[in-house]
Amino acid sequence: MLSEHQLLLFWTQLVVLLLAARSLGSLMRRLGQPSVVGELAAGLLLGPSVLGHLAPGAFAWLFPADPVQSGLLAAVAWLGVLFLLIATGFETDLDLVRRLGRATARVTIGSLAVPAVFGLAVGFALPGIFIGDGATRLVFALLMATALSISALPVIAAVLTQLELMRRSIAQVMLAAAMTNDVVGWVLLGIVAGLAQSGSFRVAPLLVTLAGLVAFMAFSFTLGQRGVDWLLRRTREREAGPASSFVITLLVALVAGCVTQALGLEAILGAFVAGVVLGRSKFQEDETFVVVERITMSFLAPIFFASAGLRVDLGLLADPQVAAWGGVVLLAASLSKFAGAYLGGWSAGLPVRERLALGAGLNARGAVEIVVATVGLSLGVLNGSSYSVIVLMAVATSMAAPPILRATLRGWEGSDEERARLARESWLESNVLVRSQRVLLPSHGGPNSILAARIVDLAWPSEVEVTLLSAGANVPSDDLAKVRAVFTERPVVHEHEAGADPLEAILKHARLGYGAIAVGATDVRVAGRLVSPVIDDLLSASPLPVLMVRRGERDDPTQTPSYRRILVPAIGTDPGRAAQEIACNLALATHAELLVAHVVTSPRLRRRRKYAFWSPQLPVEAGAERTLVAEQVLEDASALATQIGVVAEPVIRSGASASLEILKLAREREVDLLVVAANLRQLSGRPFLGHGVEDLLEEATATVVVVTAPPGWVR
Repeated sequence: MLSEHQLLLFWTQLVVLLLAARSLGSLMRRLGQPSVVGELAAGLLLGPSVLGHLAPGAFAWLFPADPVQSGLLAAVAWLGVLFLLIATGFETDLDLVRRLGRATARVTIGSLAVPAVFGLAVGFALPGIFIGDGATRLVFALLMATALSISALPVIAAVLTQLELMRRSIAQVMLAAAMTNDVVGWVLLGIVAGLAQSGSFRVAPLLVTLAGLVAFMAFSFTLGQRGVDWLLRRTREREAGPASSFVITLLVALVAGCVTQALGLEAILGAFVAGVVLGRSKFQEDETFVVVERITMSFLAPIFFASAGLRVDLGLLADPQVAAWGGVVLLAASLSKFAGAYLGGWSAGLPVRERLALGAGLNARGAVEIVVATVGLSLGVLNGSSYSVIVLMAVATSMAAPPILRATLRGWEGSDEERARLARESWLESNVLVRSQRVLLPSHGGPNSILAARIVDLAWPSEVEVTLLSAGANVPSDDLAKVRAVFTERPVVHEHEAGADPLEAILKHARLGYGAIAVGATDVRVAGRLVSPVIDDLLSASPLPVLMVRRGERDDPTQTPSYRRILVPAIGTDPGRAAQEIACNLALATHAELLVAHVVTSPRLRRRRKYAFWSPQLPVEAGAERTLVAEQVLEDASALATQIGVVAEPVIRSGASASLEILKLAREREVDLLVVAANLRQLSGRPFLGHGVEDLLEEATATVVVVTAPPGWVR
């Protein structure tokens, strides 16, 4: 059992390390560098190099040579690595890595082979004073080859995150190469450990490790992915909230870490793979990533990086021979990793700036290198001098990588293809409705559902998945097949709830991480309703925005929509922005003209409405302020259209009724598609879309798309 003094020291260590790491990290950010540089420096200042030299008594009390005390701090540091790799996995794009497979493979080979050769050479060249008692020169040289080959995936991940480079193509190549470097490094470390302990190389354990690794990776991205999806889906169905999703994320990562640790590799590799699988799940809560990243970057990662610096004793470099050979090792490690990554990038045809970035980024060794050094010391392959040289190399390369990487990529925007991808991702992220989230399409077939499917297919990016949901016993399969046939280039999932009430089935699925619900509206016009009771009830109860499509008089349900002119009112609200996004994307897909209209209404004009409902357009009587507001709203709408890639014609109208002016404009310009936003309210027990929108639904001859959002909805 831990004593009171040990617990006091543990809490004090956390306070001191966190305060120093966060303070120096903040200072580095103000100087234009990633905070990880300051966090590593904090460990150097608090370690034997500075505090141990200036105040040895305080250092001995704060960081005693007690394995139990060191183990407590190491446990928190390893949790930091685990969380950091989960967060990194969340942001790793396997599809992008596959597309960059040639570059990734060549960079990986270069960044492994060249440092390994240099490591062997350095291992055979170093004087005998660096070799541990009882170790052979061959085993020592192999350990040096392992040490120079490894890259620190956690450090690289932290640097890329803090430099906001994670979505760049070069960052994905770097992460994939670093992960492979680490895997090979752990395998080599296992070989070295076997040679050191038994004096001979055993093939069987290595084959077991490699076979286990292949099986783990294959399971993770097949049955493991399905299992994670099932767990997260069940959590959403029970409305357990982000807390349960967070717990599942931690459990999956810990189990994966246990598996890779048992295979003789490191738990951080399992955490990284788990993060990729968890991030790929379509049922993952967005809040989970936010929580993981916040805990990691604010608490656990600073402790991890600061504790790494505690292991470095620069005082050992006072020996001229140790200092000189330490410089040789550092130079060999830096040049070989840089040259290997650069040559790999060159053979893959990458631009010079990206080759330089690969060399700088993969040079970071971090705490992974320190683990190698610690294992080597425990096996007797290293002694105090060689251990300090390797740890110094790990910290120095980790501190040098961020500023070099920042300087290398400053102003570099990548290829035309990458710029287009990043711009598209940025645009999707800024959108209110048309984003990368899945769309739910409830349907029993029929012309209105087909039209709703076509609207979704035209308006949403082709990579966004659509779930076709049918409920009840009598669902015409032929009609559903026609709806599904609309989607020719996007992923489609069909789910059927045989015994469920349609509304209950829709609301159940709406909790599973969709961005919007799209429905085809059937005209009813009885009992005060404009659409069917199911859709009326859905509008009242939906937790998501609803895209309701009502077919126009001239819209042929058997043909793909080919609109000539689309009209969308600009009203300056989030639902209004959502309607504009849909209208712009539809105009882009169908090559239609796009009209963006804003109606300036006046109290005076509204008073005249009952006497002149039919009157022609009236002169603008609103004040200058309303006109300025209208111009600003239209300017923002036109900018959105330009960003999407269409030219919008702005139109300002004035009158007593916004809906009347929109109807008149639609008739004058022969508009065949209206996209409008509705602020949903409850009135007399049914959803009320507003007089203006309901007027449009009743009077418009064009196809009408109505975008509604639940009260209090936040994208």
